[in-house]
Amino acid sequence: MALTREEREQFLAEPHVAALAVTATEQDRSPLTVPIWYQYRPGGDVWIMTGLNSRKGKAIAAAGRFCLMVDRVSPTVRYVSVEGPVVSTVPATRELLVEMSSRYLPAEKVEGYVDFAWKEHGEQVVIHMRPQHWLSSDLGEV
Repeated sequence: MALTREEREQFLAEPHVAALAVTATEQDRSPLTVPIWYQYRPGGDVWIMTGLNSRKGKAIAAAGRFCLMVDRVSPTVRYVSVEGPVVSTVPATRELLVEMSSRYLPAEKVEGYVDFAWKEHGEQVVIHMRPQHWLSSDLGEV
C-alpha cells in the first residue's frame, strides 16, 4: 500500500542510510549506486555531503539530479524513494558536518568523527535536491 504524503515525508525524515543513485558519467557503466547519509525535514529539500571531486559528486554535477531510496524490514517492510533536481551546491561547513554526524552517530562519537572527517575527507560540498518524484510502499508484515 502506498504511503500518504505525511507518512512518506516522516519516514524519509528518519535517520536511515540511503542508497543514492545517479546516472554514471561513463557511457559503459550502470548508474552509480552507493550508501550515503542524508538530511531531510518534511516539506523541505534533501541534502547530502560528499567530496567535491568524488565520483558521485562529479556524476551528480553532470546529471543535475539524483535519487535516494531508504527502506526498513521491521516492524513492517517499508520504503520511500525520492528523485529530483539539484537546486544548489555549496561548500560544506563544519557545522553542517556536525548536524549530519549527530543524526547518525551516538552523541559521544560525534566530535571525534567530525575532527577526523573534517581533516581527512578533503574538500566537501553540500548538495541540495528538491524532491520531485516519490515512490513509497508499506508491504506490512511479511
